Amino acid sequence: MVRGQRTDIFRARQSSLEAWLPFLDGQWKSGCHNTSELWRRLKTKGFRGRLGVVSEWARRRRRAEQASDQQLHKVPSARTIARLMTTARDHLNKTDTVMIAVIEAGVPMLVEARNLIAGFHSMIRKKVADELEPWIADASKSLIASFANGIIRDRAAVRAAITEPWSNGQTEGQITKLKLVKRQMYGRGKLDLLQARLIGAA
Repeated sequence: MVRGQRTDIFRARQSSLEAWLPFLDGQWKSGCHNTSELWRRLKTKGFRGRLGVVSEWARRRRRAEQASDQQLHKVPSARTIARLMTTARDHLNKTDTVMIAVIEAGVPMLVEARNLIAGFHSMIRKKVADELEPWIADASKSLIASFANGIIRDRAAVRAAITEPWSNGQTEGQITKLKLVKRQMYGRGKLDLLQARLIGAA
């Protein structure tokens, strides 16, 4: 065969193992990682492929497991964990999904904290003030106890934020815009220049 005329060599090797992948996976998980032994066991089941095909599969399997182990051994920062745990699973890549699953299995209290945070957001959005006291009781015994203590100190303000129709969102937005403009001037923008940039532009 002239070099370059066959373009399906890799695909053919892959397809020759497709029917045997469940069996191989089971043998691998049971502890059989020796390529020759895997090939012999496949032969007893009727496999007619060569040893090299099984060797290639075993090499890929080892590389994948090594990459997964290395990824899991890299402990992410608390900020990264918080961001990933509060991100919808549909928006995570495969690596992040696996990592979060491992973290959740190892630290169940993080799952509880995430659910409490989600419950707090839902309570604010739906303006259900009756859920505030039960939420404080649950949160006070969790990893977000310090946040719950802050809510207790400002209980009246939080309840007002839930029940009242007013919002300071517009004010906070204007303050954020003002800070952004001042940063663009490297913090040297004075009142007259800020007035020209903000009020004059409007």
